[in-house]
Amino acid sequence: MNDIVNKIKQKSAVVGVVGLGYVGLPMAVTVARKGFKVIGVDVNEYAITHVNSGENYIGDVDDAELKQLVENGMLKATFDYAELKLADVVMIAVPTPLDKYQQPDSSYVRSSVVSLAENVSAQTLVILESTTYPGTTDEIVAPAFEKKGFSIGEDIFIAFSPERVDPGNKDYKTNNTPKVVGGMTVKCNRISEVFYNAILDAPIHLVSSPAIAEMEKIYENTFRNINIALANEMTILCEKMGIDVWEVIEAAKTKPYGFMAFYPGPGIGGHCIPLDPFYLTWKAREYGYHTRLIELAGEINNEMPNFVITKLMKLLNEKGLAISKSKILLLGAAYKKDIEDMRESPIQDLIVLLEENGAQFDYNDPHVPAFHNELNNKEYISIGLDKIEDYNAVVIVTDHTAYDYDDILKRSQLVLDTRFACNGKKVENLFRM
Repeated sequence: MNDIVNKIKQKSAVVGVVGLGYVGLPMAVTVARKGFKVIGVDVNEYAITHVNSGENYIGDVDDAELKQLVENGMLKATFDYAELKLADVVMIAVPTPLDKYQQPDSSYVRSSVVSLAENVSAQTLVILESTTYPGTTDEIVAPAFEKKGFSIGEDIFIAFSPERVDPGNKDYKTNNTPKVVGGMTVKCNRISEVFYNAILDAPIHLVSSPAIAEMEKIYENTFRNINIALANEMTILCEKMGIDVWEVIEAAKTKPYGFMAFYPGPGIGGHCIPLDPFYLTWKAREYGYHTRLIELAGEINNEMPNFVITKLMKLLNEKGLAISKSKILLLGAAYKKDIEDMRESPIQDLIVLLEENGAQFDYNDPHVPAFHNELNNKEYISIGLDKIEDYNAVVIVTDHTAYDYDDILKRSQLVLDTRFACNGKKVENLFRM
């Protein structure tokens, strides 16, 4: 234990990062920035090639910094797990998607830890950062190393520390977001704390086990999922009652205690909020418990694309237009503003619904020049905004700050704003969701 702690404190420790996506690459850059040599491992040739060329592909990573770290020999990428024999610390940040039955797909975690157990040396700290269900570290990670003869807490140190990445957040990045860590033993916790203190400029909060840290992460995102569902349900009810839900929320925000504002939208996207709560519903079945509130929140949120299209159809009908005879422009494709991330973006559902209703449509997004819709296996390309006047309706799907909303309102026949992007402007052609 003293050996690895000393290496970390002296910054002679080599750090491995498995998975170079939205979580792994920013973490690799953060670690390398602090003076540690980093070996990134990924199965994606695109990621390996781009990292080793110093070419960035993640929005929250600074292009120039990545290039400099690679050129200085502080960061490299490889397919080969055998290179992690040199590592003193290994962080796992691989995908944890849901399968078609809304059950956790742990195959990426399983394959990663098996490969790691085959290659890492004794006295290595292994930290799982991938969001997953409570029990993953104990049930999947630890057994892989025990099977290879490692004694946890003695010659291999294992912890879970949930990633907290908010793409596009201007204030909180990987380096300054508080970190929760749950080690399998006291020694695992101590070493993890030393490591994170060495690489982050943020408080480290230790918990008593990996399961606590795993549940904490799920709780964070379930909290958001449920409160967004409440905002969405209020939107549906306010629509029926002829009440402006956005004005209701702004009024509620004036209370200095007991209220936290959440906002409705055309659907929820990203890797975390639409998926994470279902890890818990799946695990709860093992204990004979049905997480009714979580599942109901998911149903409400999943219904929002239908709500948007129904509202759009109503607005068009009031103008004597059928949606099948209309031309629609969707503004924004990314799941949140000012980023390029398309994971679980609601525009994919909106497109499928528009196609089912026979509408003609295009989309524009300054951050997403093209994308593949996983729901219908089709490709789409962003168009310019020079002919907004030709569209029967414009739907604001993502409220990018790059858009000139005054100009959009001036030139559009009809605007359906699903994000309150137009800030409550009172013009005849503007309608809010």
